[in-house]
Amino acid sequence: MLVIGLTGGIACGKSTVSRRLKNHHKIPIVDADKLARDVVQPGEDAYNQIVEHFQPKIHHLVLADNQLDRSALGKYVFENPEELKVLNGITHPAIRYKIFSTVFDYYIRGYSMCVVDVPLLFETNLDVYCGLVITVVCKNEIQLQRLLARNSDMTLEEAENRINSQISNDERVERSDFVLRNNFDIPSLYSQIDTVMEKVRPSFVRTALEYFPPFGVVSAASVVISKRFLIRWRRKRSKHIKATEVEEDGEGDVYRPIETN
Repeated sequence: MLVIGLTGGIACGKSTVSRRLKNHHKIPIVDADKLARDVVQPGEDAYNQIVEHFQPKIHHLVLADNQLDRSALGKYVFENPEELKVLNGITHPAIRYKIFSTVFDYYIRGYSMCVVDVPLLFETNLDVYCGLVITVVCKNEIQLQRLLARNSDMTLEEAENRINSQISNDERVERSDFVLRNNFDIPSLYSQIDTVMEKVRPSFVRTALEYFPPFGVVSAASVVISKRFLIRWRRKRSKHIKATEVEEDGEGDVYRPIETN
């Protein structure tokens, strides 16, 4: 089974891409944001750790129904980068386990592909386990406008803190196999998505072989090993990445990082 990592900066349009892949291309989605909400439900170990650490620092962290006030928690950690690291250290292991178990479930159900939708794909090193990575980006000013538009109670400073807490779009582009640039309208974005899917969809023969145990094990191991080497290579050659290759397709562009002399 081909595991596709999908990532992108906040308010860049990743959710729109995810919905297109699910509804139009019929690819199952492993939604890390949903899993992140699941692991902090009352009674979960991550929930207990968060309450223990953050409740003395955040007024009314726990709401009347025992749910976490995610808005207050998010505002606090994005204003305090060291506390964001603490929160990630609590939630990421639990989310990672949920992701792996869900991917395995799709595998045994016979799917040829699944998409792992993770905002912090690179930061958590989950890209190592993906056959390929698709990143959604947009221009910085558009990203900021969209973030403020969908969060009417967020100040400009808070929005900038959210964006700056993530890795840059340039780094995402460098580390991705395909990059969707969401600077225009929805049809343009859909055109890019459809072009990528035409290129990466596994053949029936390859899918069948993936479910033959020896080949499946070797294939999975080769993905992880090759990705580790690729990541190291990209880091060493990052200073030489100076351009992106543009493949025109209707109104949309599909960009792939290339090396130039």
